[in-house]
Amino acid sequence: MFYEPAKGHGLPHDPSKAIVSPRPVGWISTRSNAGDLNLSPYSFFNMFSSDPFLVWFSSEKEKDSAAFARESGEFVVNLAGRDLLHKMVASSVDAPRGTSEFGYADLTPEPSVMVRAPRVKEAAAALECKVTEIFTPKTFSGRATESVVVAGEVVGVYIDDAFLTDGMFDVVKAGNVARLGYMDYLTVENVFTMRRPRWKAD
Repeated sequence: MFYEPAKGHGLPHDPSKAIVSPRPVGWISTRSNAGDLNLSPYSFFNMFSSDPFLVWFSSEKEKDSAAFARESGEFVVNLAGRDLLHKMVASSVDAPRGTSEFGYADLTPEPSVMVRAPRVKEAAAALECKVTEIFTPKTFSGRATESVVVAGEVVGVYIDDAFLTDGMFDVVKAGNVARLGYMDYLTVENVFTMRRPRWKAD
């Protein structure tokens, strides 16, 4: 089949998020200037530079995570692992503003080092971020969308030493969580190594 997204796909469910997958989950914690805490998972998330270390997350319409990040200039990306999958999903509840998803999902807010937003104490790793820019993407015709992209520079990294193996972060032990399409998720259970080729001039 072939379809133009603007005209619809004719399938029972939108396949776009299944095609563009797996996607890492950015479990974003923020703190408003008034002290309200928010914790929510975003599958529109990734890093886009390692030096400097830059990450971004995006939501369709501005939600509390983006609003608090805009207000405070900070956010934390917590690693969602296999053992926290159900609590991560619980934190996606559509709670009213001012309700802490930390309490709802039975998670512990742990003070960060470089930012005021707390990290999830139970998470195997966390990235403390300072907002670098917030923007609204446009369509090719120039029309503004309702999506909000929050980009940030990682200024501090927390790693639970229990998830280091021979000096490397062990993604199998942590069971990193990724989002697929529909209501589907996966966790990392095994990895394999492949080295990129190097061009040999004649």
